[in-house]
Amino acid sequence: MQLSVVDWLVVAAYFLLNIAIGYYYKQRAGSSVDEFFLSGRDVPWWLAGTSMVATTFAADTPLAVTGMVARNGIAGNWLWWNFVAGGMLVVFFYARLWRRSGVMTDIEFSEIRYSGKPAAFLRGFRAVYFGIPINCIVLGWVNLAMVKILMMVLNVEKTTALVIVILLIGITSWISTLSGLWGVLVTDVVQFFIKMAMVVILAYCAVDAVGGMDALMAKLAAVDAARGASPGGKGSLLAFVPDLDSPWMPMITFLVYISLNWWATWYPGAEPGGGGYVAQRMFCARDEKHSLLATLWFNIAHYAIRPWPWILTALASIVLYPNLADPETGYIKVMIDHMPASLRGLMLAGFAAAYMSTIATQLNWGASYLVNDFYRRFWKPTATDAHYVLISQIATVAITLISAGVTFYMDSISGAWKLLIVTGAGTGGVLLLRWYWWRVNAWSEVVAMATAFVVSVGLQLFANMDSDKPEEFAWLMIITVGVTTVAWLAATFLTPAEPRETLIAFYKRTRPASGWGPIVALAPEVKPAGDGLNNLACWIAGCVMIYMALFGLGKVLLKDTVMGVGMLALAAAAGAFIYYDLNKRGWASISE
Repeated sequence: MQLSVVDWLVVAAYFLLNIAIGYYYKQRAGSSVDEFFLSGRDVPWWLAGTSMVATTFAADTPLAVTGMVARNGIAGNWLWWNFVAGGMLVVFFYARLWRRSGVMTDIEFSEIRYSGKPAAFLRGFRAVYFGIPINCIVLGWVNLAMVKILMMVLNVEKTTALVIVILLIGITSWISTLSGLWGVLVTDVVQFFIKMAMVVILAYCAVDAVGGMDALMAKLAAVDAARGASPGGKGSLLAFVPDLDSPWMPMITFLVYISLNWWATWYPGAEPGGGGYVAQRMFCARDEKHSLLATLWFNIAHYAIRPWPWILTALASIVLYPNLADPETGYIKVMIDHMPASLRGLMLAGFAAAYMSTIATQLNWGASYLVNDFYRRFWKPTATDAHYVLISQIATVAITLISAGVTFYMDSISGAWKLLIVTGAGTGGVLLLRWYWWRVNAWSEVVAMATAFVVSVGLQLFANMDSDKPEEFAWLMIITVGVTTVAWLAATFLTPAEPRETLIAFYKRTRPASGWGPIVALAPEVKPAGDGLNNLACWIAGCVMIYMALFGLGKVLLKDTVMGVGMLALAAAAGAFIYYDLNKRGWASISE
């Protein structure tokens, strides 16, 4: 792709803007660890929520979606659409609890919920495990996407592209170490609007290159017919629900996605009950109301608003480039061949924005684990804030270097997604119940993590089960979740409960609505919210709202206007119910 001097000036202006934001927040971020990692817990809901959306929109995301759609049609997105139920569960059952906990990271939670050496071990192990290997796997696939983009856009070899990526990481790392979370949040908002504008424009250009929406649908029908699928019907590329007789999504696999995957599996950005950088955004929110509304906005934007520009470009790429060896690159080819020359600099800046927003968050989040939950907790617990900020900056650089090495060993973005899904399978139950069942203890979590890892890896290494094969993926999930659940429940009942003083302190601090019967009697001064049924009703309405908005918008775009408007009306009704219920409870409106 030919880039003019103006294009490079646009890209340079984008980087200068990010650096300026970093310098603006430099002094504030360096004042304390709380400011560096949590922005002083004074972030409004719209900023925290938009930052979550920006973080989950990395350079890899449109490429991975393009690969899913090219292989399996629109319905291929159920690999991540199934997490809607888990996301809405966080909104109504967990967001306020996380904010009440007052911790700096979700891993610090271990030592307010549990006690003694098991709790300390759990905190230290999770800090290192998620802060380095898991975090670097995520960073690795984000780097891989940017490498693919640069190889095609700049026509360079993988090694050269990776060197450029390392330079980009260096710039991001530098900005992150300068500005802490405040800089990350503000640049996320700027980057979000840049990249959303560019993907919308690219989707328009892609459909126009095919000849318009009617021509796109007609040509996809021809592709369906050549594949032996029913055009617009069963097995079609345009179907929203997969053909449950198909090799790529047999019924057992689809049932695993919609009934098991969303609550039983740990996955970055969709952790059962919330966690990782999503939890970090909840901690930094001004109060419980801002925490709830931030996660609600995040789920609406993430699932209902953002996917369709990617999907339309992916559908166009099927028609424009039918025989690509790597379907994920179809998105980049559309950009190279059909983006107006005058917008190429902005598009490249948009990809840089998508890349840097995720990298900045992952670096800040990973460093928070290593510093707050390992270094300060176990190594130097009494150092000054200035010392911890310095160590945070060093940890950020270390994660940067490790993640660059991980990129060399990755070939597929969606393959890395599946790897994390099966590795974290089975841990979701304990992560959800630890808030609502007093009997869960530290050994419950330790055994769940260890069993999930051993069983999933063992099935793949010794039973030769392949997570890329749909039926084997389903059985991997079923067996791993089943064995892990039995194991952690057994550990729970075979080991003592946490000390009563620990449980009482946690109950007073977070005030969960139910599941604490024996502890409630010991803390009569605490009045639980008692809003479990309201939360359940809002959760159901939230799932309806997201799916109906997602599918309704898609139907309208694909010229099924009557059905689309009907679905959007149902989404609006569900949203109105949520607003009514939150308003009745005093949660709908907040002061800034």
